[in-house]
Amino acid sequence: MYNDFGDKMDCNKLAKAVTKAGVLLLESGAETYRVEDTMRRLCYHYGAEVVDSYATPTLIIISFSMGDELVHNVKRTQMRTIDLHKVDQVNHLSRAAAKQKLTLDELLEELNRIEQENTYSPLIKVLASGICTFGFAFFFHGTLQDACVAFVCGCLLQMLLYWLSYLGLDNFFKNVTGGAFVTLFSFFCMKLGLCQSLDTAIISVLMLLVPGLAITNAMRDTVSGDLISGTSRIMEALIIAVAIAVGSGLIFALLGGI
Repeated sequence: MYNDFGDKMDCNKLAKAVTKAGVLLLESGAETYRVEDTMRRLCYHYGAEVVDSYATPTLIIISFSMGDELVHNVKRTQMRTIDLHKVDQVNHLSRAAAKQKLTLDELLEELNRIEQENTYSPLIKVLASGICTFGFAFFFHGTLQDACVAFVCGCLLQMLLYWLSYLGLDNFFKNVTGGAFVTLFSFFCMKLGLCQSLDTAIISVLMLLVPGLAITNAMRDTVSGDLISGTSRIMEALIIAVAIAVGSGLIFALLGGI
């Protein structure tokens, strides 16, 4: 089988490129149908005849035929973050591959560039977390004092999450620790008279841990018929919510006992 440039198509290389595109999307927070659709588009563009793609939050499977060859590839995913910039870049690349007729090597080169591209620096993420929590305090009818406490707490929470990630803790324990830290920090600020509403200070910062994207993608996957992915994402969101509640509840129980 030959491509548009007259070169013999390397089916294994195509499977590797398509799988890499799907993994980049899935690990950056893309919906399941977007991952499957992008993999199918790329396979058809490079000459595949029969394509089946399947994705769950932790697994990607691609299968296609090209001439007499039948290729399958399975990839297990682990890390999942939120990086909508990478999602947009892979989406744009999948369409540019058809319009600009990128070779398979050029496609792989672009995917590697996207994968290795540096995200925002830790300092910017810490400051952005503080700004978000500062705004949430006003959203929940807090005062300027509450917003300032939320800003400091949000910055410290992001720094704590970086440290916990460095230690290799999983998401459940990171959320438990984060919920406990936010509640404890807000309580001491309340006792020192630095904020007026304990509830506002806590809720504003806990919004950083709330799995909003997971819930949204769960609903979209379920509505589009991807029931396994939808159920998995709903369970993931529930586990995160339970972890946050456990961490915060432990501190309330401890402080209540004291």
